[in-house]
Amino acid sequence: MVKAIVGANWGDEGKGKITDVLAAESDIVVRFQGGSNAGHTIKNDYGKFALHMLPSGVFYSHITNILGNGVALNIPFLVKELKSLEDGGVPAPKLLVSDRAQVVMPYHILLDEYEEERLGGKSFGSTKSGIAPCYSDKYSKIGFQVHQLFMNDDELKEKVENICTIKNALITGLYNKPALDPAEVFKTVKEYAEMVRPYVCDTSAFLYDAYRAGKNILLEGQLGAMKDTDHGIYPMVTSSSTLAAFGAIGAGLPPYAITDVVTVVKAYSSAVGAGAFVSEIFGDEAEELRKRGGDGGEYGATTGRPRRVGWLDTVATKYGCRLQGATQVALTVIDPLGYLDEIPVCTGYEIDGKVTDVFPNTTELEKAKPVLKKLPGWKCDITGIRNYEDLPQTCRDYIDEVERLIGFPVTLVSNGPGRDDIIARKPLI
Repeated sequence: MVKAIVGANWGDEGKGKITDVLAAESDIVVRFQGGSNAGHTIKNDYGKFALHMLPSGVFYSHITNILGNGVALNIPFLVKELKSLEDGGVPAPKLLVSDRAQVVMPYHILLDEYEEERLGGKSFGSTKSGIAPCYSDKYSKIGFQVHQLFMNDDELKEKVENICTIKNALITGLYNKPALDPAEVFKTVKEYAEMVRPYVCDTSAFLYDAYRAGKNILLEGQLGAMKDTDHGIYPMVTSSSTLAAFGAIGAGLPPYAITDVVTVVKAYSSAVGAGAFVSEIFGDEAEELRKRGGDGGEYGATTGRPRRVGWLDTVATKYGCRLQGATQVALTVIDPLGYLDEIPVCTGYEIDGKVTDVFPNTTELEKAKPVLKKLPGWKCDITGIRNYEDLPQTCRDYIDEVERLIGFPVTLVSNGPGRDDIIARKPLI
């Protein structure tokens, strides 16, 4: 079986925890897109970890973890993250890196920083991790696939010289910054090759053999449907596809292999970075939810920035679940809502005086105002509850109403940050 775990919204939905939980029954966990620009926070018996490059299966000794060809690979970041696991007492994970993954180079990070600086107040809110410049080079066909790090020196020097010619015209001409030194870039490429060498293989062939052998494969997405390049809140999106369908491409599997899509939905909304966010709340109301939310507050696992927060947006969530092809929904981080007398839910958008529950394009979205419905709160702490029937009736009513509004089955409910803080509401597919 090939199962995908993806987000319905803006990211930060709690996919890392759901992957960590479901990985126990998996043989392989694959990161199929994105890079070190977002993180998954996981709390387990080893402690609390924020993963950025590594798949969430690294805490299980029986799992092979794969960084697929769709990933933007920051090699020094990967090595640093492996070291942090070792320092935390986690046994060295089984790890494979696709020989076709795109490599994030230091100049990608510089270009990301320079462009955000140039844009000033109109910036995209980038994490400045070099992701957009890396993927841009991929499609311009001047990037480094991992296997190209191992070309002979003459070919490698020629490629580096060409890249530096292109990049320096931009760096010196537009940004007025120091030019790249081809010798330094060449040296970096050689260093990266040795750092990643132990993990490199044809992961697509490995996965196809595993698929034919009946292994359980888990595809782990980064961010959520609202940040998808094609279908998200463009242009305030990430630079790769965040959809389950891309999991086949980003892992190198047949598209028909994916038979189950677990789409993760947060019981309220949060987002990092700029872009349309219809149900957003502000001021003291937002700070109270931010302080109580997540695991230790709503702050970015990568950036540490305060996340924007709002009420659950079922218009966006229904759209996100549809795009992901959700077969089941995991509703996460419901426990922080226990302080509220009433819980607002966004059930529609008012645009130019008309109300719709269909998610629009970004031009229309910028004009949208939320239509809110208030549901009764449960006014108690629900962490530690393991049986769905033991949840307060008003909490179960909230979950029932969310399921009705989005139109997809909620099978899992997460009511705390720990691995065991999860409730099976319906039989898993």
